[in-house]
Amino acid sequence: MEKELLINKSGAIATISLNRGPANSYFKEYLQLISSTIREINADEAIKVILIESTSDKFFCAGADIKIFASNTQEENREMVVAAREVTAAISDSQKIVIAAIKGHILGGGLELAMACDIRLAADGQYLVGLPEVKLGLMPGNGGTPRMIDLLGASRAMELLLTGSNISAKQAFDFGLFNQLYTVEEFESKVKEYVSELAAGAREAMSAIKQYIQRHKGMTLEESLEYETKSVDALYDTYDAKEGFQAFVEKRKPNFK
Repeated sequence: MEKELLINKSGAIATISLNRGPANSYFKEYLQLISSTIREINADEAIKVILIESTSDKFFCAGADIKIFASNTQEENREMVVAAREVTAAISDSQKIVIAAIKGHILGGGLELAMACDIRLAADGQYLVGLPEVKLGLMPGNGGTPRMIDLLGASRAMELLLTGSNISAKQAFDFGLFNQLYTVEEFESKVKEYVSELAAGAREAMSAIKQYIQRHKGMTLEESLEYETKSVDALYDTYDAKEGFQAFVEKRKPNFK
């Protein structure tokens, strides 16, 4: 099963490639492999950015393997959902910046995985994007509901969740689901450029920003401002902050640790 998940580390970037053809559909053990891989990378201090991609041009991930899901007992399917939640938790808990690179169909649990990432980079194309769970008499169960509301707003999320309708890559970008949309021809080079630029950034500051964005929801303005103050105070004496100021004064590009 290891060959169904490829891992490559280069400098401060770790790339996880979904390689379970034809659609990267998952089952419990595959999800457990993904979450354990992410947590292992999270422990590697040399890594700043995790890129999750697919080796397929047609699919990023189609979610749960329906054949396995249909043959499972109810308890086995609950265990699969728990394993899927562990993947999204590993992503959101990570102090690394996690990026999804999308160039094919991304549906159900596959979209939930991508929405748990911090940034989504996509190729333009005719592939489908959606959460069709309602058509199976269900609703998203791996964080897809709150994350879609956060990304798209309640009204747009309500429509897509109730209908289970798929949207195009262009619509996903226009709605704010995708951060960047590149042509197919420039996709690989643009993703590499984007990820490399982030990987050259200030590790502790990026991690603090990610944690702040995740935790500020539900806080009052006063609480949010207090948390922001504590977060930035912890950065002033770091190597990267000193290097950033020095580079600005010397009018050069900073060389962050």
